[in-house]
Amino acid sequence: MDEGLKNELQKQGVFTTTLEDIYNWGRKNSVWPLQFGLACCAIEMIATSMARYDLARFGAEVFRPSPRQADLMIVAGTVTKKMAPQVVRLYNQMPEPKYVIAMGACAISGGPFKQGYNVLKGIDRYIPVDVHIPGCPPRPEALLHAFMTLQQKIADQQLTGVNRPRHLQVDAPSEFTVPKFGEHDLEPSSNPAVWQAPALVR
Repeated sequence: MDEGLKNELQKQGVFTTTLEDIYNWGRKNSVWPLQFGLACCAIEMIATSMARYDLARFGAEVFRPSPRQADLMIVAGTVTKKMAPQVVRLYNQMPEPKYVIAMGACAISGGPFKQGYNVLKGIDRYIPVDVHIPGCPPRPEALLHAFMTLQQKIADQQLTGVNRPRHLQVDAPSEFTVPKFGEHDLEPSSNPAVWQAPALVR
């Protein structure tokens, strides 16, 4: 519908929309985060849900204690290789549609522990990440900005066509391989459906 006509109708008290807009509006305003934290970034995540920053304004009122009731995983903190299988397992237990925010330098790339033998160099090696938040640790305002970015991403999703989200694609995976402890490292070292090592150009 033409925007001019839509504005004129709104002046008369007639509001028009589409099924897609209503569907995405409902989803973006009722995102339920999973209640778990890994390291110091979790303190900033907790502060974001308190009265001063009030994440509840955005529809994330309750941090759910079970992955079966949550649709947003905030990976807040350092992901050690011992913890990585549990994070992937929790992600697999979440119902679709589900989203991931990687909060802090450690969750994105390993942070100051990147060269350590026991820290995963980014959770996006095993599960798809929708929004990355840089910082060590990022402030609550950064998490609020990431949350609004995720809401905008949800609002722009199409229900049909080639650009429809993953949960509406029949052949797209909903669960990913949970890594196991191998002789020297996690096996597999990454999930090829999500992450592939960049090619070196010399």
